[in-house]
Amino acid sequence: MFRLSIAIVLAVLALPAAALAKGPSEGTISGPGFVKTVKVLNDGSPGTAGGDLTQTAGFFPAAFGQSPDPLLHRRPAVLGPRYTIVWTVPGNDSHRIRQFVYPYAKGGSVTYMKPGQPIFGMTTHGGWYRDAGLKRTLVRLGLPAKAPSVASSAGTSWTLPAGLAAAVLAVVAAVLLFWHRQRGQRSPSTSSTELPAGSRT
Repeated sequence: MFRLSIAIVLAVLALPAAALAKGPSEGTISGPGFVKTVKVLNDGSPGTAGGDLTQTAGFFPAAFGQSPDPLLHRRPAVLGPRYTIVWTVPGNDSHRIRQFVYPYAKGGSVTYMKPGQPIFGMTTHGGWYRDAGLKRTLVRLGLPAKAPSVASSAGTSWTLPAGLAAAVLAVVAAVLLFWHRQRGQRSPSTSSTELPAGSRT
């Protein structure tokens, strides 16, 4: 009986470890100008593209928690463009885990997983995570080394002056039209008050 109790306790204690071993089978990254699906083999160990992404994105500590806790204590101040990883986790009742990625954050790339997402009968621990290798991993997968928003902002800087110029031209045209109409209305009234030279006394 004593041995049976020990076996039950050990089985219960092994459940979280089994859940941790069930990492994601794939992750789909999407964001400004970039979409990529990466397959993850086995338990997400590093050495492959999918395994490196799982590790550098901090999937396991963000999803299940870890001691000591490697997550950041506060949100980084400057984040830059946001990308999203949608993790597919086998056996997670078709639930997908979302994790936001900020590859160009000041101080190094960071991720954020929202707490409370369903995973293996519990919920994600959640939090901010930073890893120096995350951007290198993403660049190897095809992400630009520099933020694509730099190029797009240069394009938008030309659209604002063009819009202002169009507005100014519209106002000028309206003023000229109003002035022309007012002048046309004043001319007949002025000439009607003038008498012919022969009718003057």
